[in-house]
Amino acid sequence: MYGLCYGACMHGIDGRTVTVETDLANGLPAFSIVGLPDSAVRESTERVRAALKNSGYEFPMRRITVNLAPADVRKEGASFDLAIAVGILLASGQWPSGIAAGAMFLGELSLLGHVRPVPGVLSMALAAKEAGLARLFVPAENAREAALAGGLDIVPVRKLADVLDTGSGGAALDARPAETTCDVEADELDFADVVGQIMAKRALAIAAAGGHNVVFIGPPGSGKTMLMKRLASILPPLDDDEALEVTKLYSASGQLANRGALVRRRPFRSPHHTISPQGLIGGGATPRPGEVSLAHRGVLFLDELPEFPRIALESLRQPLEDGAVTIARARGAFTYPARFALAGTMNPCPCGYDGYEEGGRSCSCALPRKLAYLSRLSGPLMDRIDMTLDVPRLRPEEAELLRVSLGDPTRSSGDARLDTSSLLELVEQARAAQRARYAGLGIRSNAELSGQLLHRHCRLTVEASQRLMQAYGALEFSARSHDRVLRVARTIADAEGSPRIEAEHMNEALTYRAFDFRRQRLREGDMQEATKRAGGK
Repeated sequence: MYGLCYGACMHGIDGRTVTVETDLANGLPAFSIVGLPDSAVRESTERVRAALKNSGYEFPMRRITVNLAPADVRKEGASFDLAIAVGILLASGQWPSGIAAGAMFLGELSLLGHVRPVPGVLSMALAAKEAGLARLFVPAENAREAALAGGLDIVPVRKLADVLDTGSGGAALDARPAETTCDVEADELDFADVVGQIMAKRALAIAAAGGHNVVFIGPPGSGKTMLMKRLASILPPLDDDEALEVTKLYSASGQLANRGALVRRRPFRSPHHTISPQGLIGGGATPRPGEVSLAHRGVLFLDELPEFPRIALESLRQPLEDGAVTIARARGAFTYPARFALAGTMNPCPCGYDGYEEGGRSCSCALPRKLAYLSRLSGPLMDRIDMTLDVPRLRPEEAELLRVSLGDPTRSSGDARLDTSSLLELVEQARAAQRARYAGLGIRSNAELSGQLLHRHCRLTVEASQRLMQAYGALEFSARSHDRVLRVARTIADAEGSPRIEAEHMNEALTYRAFDFRRQRLREGDMQEATKRAGGK
């Protein structure tokens, strides 16, 4: 006797339709699953056996063979439980074959026959839609998530018997359309909480407007981390395609907080500096997305950037350039999207005060220590950073302003208290210009410009071109750095409503190269010391 239905498994973050064939033959009772199942799938034999008995069905005392096709694809997870149970009931004649016509079954079974939620339902629902299936039986908790795929008849089930009831024309459980809202509440952080740091606020607005990578350099207590944590408040919401992309990724990772809603808020990931390369990039025996993928279409914030392991930082080079991560294993290669903006903070030297000696503080680091500290961030990595900015500590007059403002919360002091709403207005203006310019090109921000499109859309005035060429020679820019300065200048022009890149836009873009200036100054100092030593000899 033979039964056939459909299930699905995950391959990276994509779903893959699997045909579940069940055969009952004469012989000694046995239950085997073939088709490259992992341990979780093999253990389903006991879950299915108990679930059938405790749901009032007969478990056939025959030789049962379940084949998961295609046989050369690794099958993982507990999502096949429901499909295997349905296959046995079809093959034994306890259920009519029409139940499974054009349907896919997803869900983990408890020993009592209850259907438990599983991760990756959105990806598997999209696979069912692509395969031409019409109905999808899913755990009730996953129903709204599956409905995000659209074009499928979603049947929520809470226990095994619900499949027969709804499949035979009974009343289906409530599967209301999913609401497209955020799965994360908007935070209360506001740029108005940060007094001063006008340039830093402006830099973050430009970074958010163009999707640029940004690193702040400054002494302890200057507010670098405080500013960066407010970057999420001025990120534009995800559009429909981006929201489906990010929701699918979080569903596959088992980190979707609200299974009934699209993720509309851009991710803001902030891992600790003790994270491993696998945790940052992804991987493992069973490959899983890392932080760079969980930050897809959002921001990856690395506080105290030089403290991260060198191998972890170097592994960022490919995703920063390509917008994706490919993890190769013996059983296949898995590609995860990773188009994120990198945000980081760092001190200028080990003690933290190089260049910020005012206020009784002085740098205690020798020149070789400063160079060694900066060299923790390799040239190829920093070549991929669009913007670096010095963030000094508050001046005495700004500190007094902070004291007064805390005493009177209603007090406002103009530019010294730029808030989130004013910065968000700048971001939205620049983003609107980019949406109009790149309509139909598959590009969403200036940070994605490359090749001919970069030169077509980054038109410079003569003065702006001359200024860029001067900096190219003075700071020894690479071709990649040259293009990144162009992209930032294009975003600044968009924020100002200018169709061309003017000299003032280029000048501002070049001020966001603080790391280059700092490294050049230290190298010149090192050469002077070497010359003095040579002369002394």
